[in-house]
Amino acid sequence: MPRQDGKVVIVTGGGKGIGYEVAGHMAKLGAHFIIGCRDDHQGLEAIRRIQEEYNEAKVEFKYLDLASLQSIHPFVHNFKNCELPLKILVNNAGVMLLPESSTENGFELHFGVNYLGHFLLTWLLLDTLKFTSKSGNFSRLVNVSSSAHRNGQVQWNGLKSRECFSAHGAYCHGKLAQLFFRSYLQHKLEQSGFPVSLCAVDPGMVDTCLYRHLWTPLCLAHILVSRLLFKTPAEGAAPVLFAALSPALEGECGRGYWANGRRDVTTPLTFDPHIQQDLWETSQRFLISQ
Repeated sequence: MPRQDGKVVIVTGGGKGIGYEVAGHMAKLGAHFIIGCRDDHQGLEAIRRIQEEYNEAKVEFKYLDLASLQSIHPFVHNFKNCELPLKILVNNAGVMLLPESSTENGFELHFGVNYLGHFLLTWLLLDTLKFTSKSGNFSRLVNVSSSAHRNGQVQWNGLKSRECFSAHGAYCHGKLAQLFFRSYLQHKLEQSGFPVSLCAVDPGMVDTCLYRHLWTPLCLAHILVSRLLFKTPAEGAAPVLFAALSPALEGECGRGYWANGRRDVTTPLTFDPHIQQDLWETSQRFLISQ
């Protein structure tokens, strides 16, 4: 990948796993990198390790809890006060297979973190991405997705009522919502003529801490299977880095959904413009009401 000197990048959940690998690689290429995560120790340790490996790395940690809408606003406010351009935003953080629980704003946790928190973060940073793109090539917005979206269901009105809760179903639901958001926002950007490309990347099955909430017998099986079949975090980061940095994906070429390193097609449901708009407007109502 080409050098990224002078480019400012934000990644959510960059304290470990795929996010950490993305941060380390971009820092090596000269990018000014900002890691946003909710674990202070983990975030600062990630900074220390990256700077230890790359002496000239420009890496910062800023506290960001996507389960708290009230945490996202000061994160964005502090970033904008620095008056930095924003060339790349990587929405990487996520939770999976958690027991039934809610964000502090009352939303189901998978939906709140994986989708709604990133919706708000992206919306608040969009003007900076647009402004940065005016001074050069396209700015890029990369959402880390999952093939699990194919099992998701459209049920925006029931987000706070979780009868017959399924952790796997909740994860699929959030990932599906994320793809509706990507499609609708990309359409709005194209209509407005803003040079910001937005893509979703499925990194495949990666051996990260996302699986730590598996039922105990499955957790033991996962330990054995993951060593044989799962990608390492560095391997999982490769398609994310490709989407964020590759010159071949400049402009319109960088849009869409990518899986296993190649362009793919999401479930047909995600192409429905009425559902896209319904989710967009519903999400805005949720955020306004907080």
